Amino acid sequence: MKTLKLLFLIFLLCAGAFAALAQPKAAAVPHVDLIAIDGSINPAVDDYIREGIARAKANGARALIIQMDTPGGLLNSTRTIVKEMLGAQVAVMIWVGPGGAGAGSAGVFITMAAHVAAMAPGTNIGAAHPVAGGGQEVKGVMGEKIENFTASFSESIAQKRGRNAEWAIEAVRKSVAITESEALKKNVIDIVAKDIDDLLKQADGRKVDLDGKAHVLALKDVKIDRYEMSLKQKILNTLADPNIAYLLMMAGLLGLYMEFSHPGVIFPGVAGAICLLLALASFQLLPLNYAGLALIALGIALLVAEAFLPSFGVLGVGGIISLGLGSLLLFDTENSDLAVDRSIVFTAVATVGAIMLTLSYLVFKSQKLTPTMGMNGLVGEIGEVRGKLAPVGKVFVHGEYWNAEADSEIDVGDKVEVIGYQGMRLKVRRSSKS
Repeated sequence: MKTLKLLFLIFLLCAGAFAALAQPKAAAVPHVDLIAIDGSINPAVDDYIREGIARAKANGARALIIQMDTPGGLLNSTRTIVKEMLGAQVAVMIWVGPGGAGAGSAGVFITMAAHVAAMAPGTNIGAAHPVAGGGQEVKGVMGEKIENFTASFSESIAQKRGRNAEWAIEAVRKSVAITESEALKKNVIDIVAKDIDDLLKQADGRKVDLDGKAHVLALKDVKIDRYEMSLKQKILNTLADPNIAYLLMMAGLLGLYMEFSHPGVIFPGVAGAICLLLALASFQLLPLNYAGLALIALGIALLVAEAFLPSFGVLGVGGIISLGLGSLLLFDTENSDLAVDRSIVFTAVATVGAIMLTLSYLVFKSQKLTPTMGMNGLVGEIGEVRGKLAPVGKVFVHGEYWNAEADSEIDVGDKVEVIGYQGMRLKVRRSSKS
């Protein structure tokens, strides 16, 4: 009887558990995801946006909002981001903000690729003409090819999203830039919104194209979930800054030079090696001009050679010039509009050049100095005979008594000059000095 009661109790418990599992789940709170980009477009930002799109799709977000303020960046990263946005299975909304922000160069293509493009009051967009790393125009056939490709890239994005294709081409070919109000009039963007809440309010009910199907945005009373870059993405984003990469390289070269010129100090060598490895990691993310890198290597070699060759500064000056030219050309490529700030270049080159020339001078000077320790340090010293040299006797030199040998007899009290040594016996001669 007790067994039947126990089985009946277990049955009731199981039935209750199944009933609980069968209850419909509470509806998830409607939400949108928000990520923010503040800086150049690079592989870290590309990964950040790709991850944001995938996460928004997986967690059922009504849309992904990208708050953006960028001066431009790498063309390869931009193309990958645009590809992800055009094929996204969730609505992607770009908001260029807050006031004072801008979507320059690469930011133009990303903004136009969004399902909903918006800007805050006091922002601007444009200037998408491709330039070299130093900011100058790419000349010749290569420049024409790059411009034609970028213009067609911009036009295809505008046509895909139903935006002003003519302006998109002008932004590339003529580098035009416009304010948010002009962008709205010219059908470059869809909305002017003062903040994210205003954007959601205005975008609610809009129809967007998701993989060829019309989709109505339902954004009323949605919760905003913000996501920041992961630690890895933050590190890569920092290393992808050409100014940071350049300073790391210069610090690494200087640290290693100090260690090689003064072995045993240890700290400059360790710090220099770490900085140089981080710089190499940065170079994996950034497009490099190898002619610029070769000029930097030549400049360092000339500065090092100044310490060993009597060039009277010719090698040192040549090294500084080569180092400066290489620094300006280091990121000068047609695949990006990134560049090292010239004030940083001039300051770094002047500092590194001055330190290396100073160290080279000190090394050169130390090589010319007469030894002051050991037996070599006694050569040239003046001493006094304390035991008659006939020709072997005792002399007092440098506060010590030494066995000495002379070519002729020298009386006690006479002054002698050390001219050499053999073993522990000094070789001396009569000194003309009193």
